[in-house]
Amino acid sequence: MAQAYVRAARVILGEAEGHHTRGIWHLTVRRCQESVEMALQAVLRGAGIEVPRVHDVGAFLREHAERLPKEVTEHLDRVVSVSRRLRAERETAFYGDDEVGLPAERLYTVGDAEQALTDARWVLAVADAAVPPPA
Repeated sequence: MAQAYVRAARVILGEAEGHHTRGIWHLTVRRCQESVEMALQAVLRGAGIEVPRVHDVGAFLREHAERLPKEVTEHLDRVVSVSRRLRAERETAFYGDDEVGLPAERLYTVGDAEQALTDARWVLAVADAAVPPPA
């Protein structure tokens, strides 16, 4: 299951990259969040930890750090930070911001999209290292 989650995270990241190529910044950010979520859920599954039904699993990674592979624990602060930051953008990147009355496509920039891609690619690389393919 953990490897299936890593594969799904990779597919979702590919969708984010496609949105980036087309200049759809808000959907790039949204798909990056989803990729990070799946990649980190893969890490939890790979460590035999039940995956919580939340979009930001950072607190669970910290709670079970002693059970996680070193590929994750040596970068735990950054992993948790990326997860939390992208989780905070999840709904806004999809639905927009009712408080300011702007749709999602008017809220995000190329810089936002590129930062999200950089972070998601990095988290996926960490998950790849932490969840080895089946023997």
